[in-house]
Amino acid sequence: MTVNTYDQLFSTIAPKDFGRVAVLFGGKSAEREVSLKSGNAVLEALRSAGVNAFGIDVGDDLLTRLMSEKIDRAFIILHGRGGEDGSMQGLLECLDIPYTGSGILASALAMDKLRTKQVWKSLGIPTPHHAVLASEDDCISAATELGFPLIVKPAHEGSSIGMAKVSSVEELIGAWQAASTYDSQVLVEQWIQGPEFTIATLRDQVLPPIALGTPHTFYDYDAKYVANDTQYRIPCGLDAAKEAELIDLTARACEAIGISGWGRLDVMQDAQGKFWLLEVNTTPGMTDHSLVPMAARAAGLDFQQLVLAILAASVEARG
Repeated sequence: MTVNTYDQLFSTIAPKDFGRVAVLFGGKSAEREVSLKSGNAVLEALRSAGVNAFGIDVGDDLLTRLMSEKIDRAFIILHGRGGEDGSMQGLLECLDIPYTGSGILASALAMDKLRTKQVWKSLGIPTPHHAVLASEDDCISAATELGFPLIVKPAHEGSSIGMAKVSSVEELIGAWQAASTYDSQVLVEQWIQGPEFTIATLRDQVLPPIALGTPHTFYDYDAKYVANDTQYRIPCGLDAAKEAELIDLTARACEAIGISGWGRLDVMQDAQGKFWLLEVNTTPGMTDHSLVPMAARAAGLDFQQLVLAILAASVEARG
């Protein structure tokens, strides 16, 4: 993965040469509403660029649609389970349909926050200390081991769904129970106090980091998709050396998971200036509140050019 050679991001493929493109969006995950917004934005951008694109709201008839339609490649803009976890990638592989984004293994691994952290820790890539919760006793043990405050996360959800900051054992037990309604596997992590950054990758290059600010307790679902008081800073405010460190760390972390095509990494910085990796998203949002389009603009790509670049990566990866 390389950095800061943004002139190489632009697609040089003529729109007609992509063939007939199916935009896969919607689905059944907890992130369906976000996916619908992202998918419609992507579909409009492709069509306005002259790509022969059509949309499929993914449902029970998906296999029939994929087998009956003429599809030269798929643009996956499904968020969460069933689209971002390797299962959709596997189906498209079986049908020999090229697709955008990471492959089966990287998609499945990135969707699993626990195993992502295990890979990073094995390589010495910093990620907050954590524990897995499956009972009230686990909550008590985690509180003793990690201390407070903590943040609770379903292991296989995105868009901050089911997440909560806690400051007592009672709050931890309640947050674990709430997160368990989304996922049988629940993580709790040490709370990192400090600025948050998000860094996008596109066609094996790292885009300019974005610093996030919100009056919310953390960058939650409302701050991501609804609120108008969330702050985004590009340039991110880091000095040149720390920004270079963050970009290098992003490249290493994405390579460790096998991210390809595009993605987005979330990072915290503590009071001592150390970076801590939280998670990586293989199919980030593409709504009017989304971060990858902001980073792309800072690199000189408008939304249409970004969508075409993501689609072009599917040609480079699989032909």
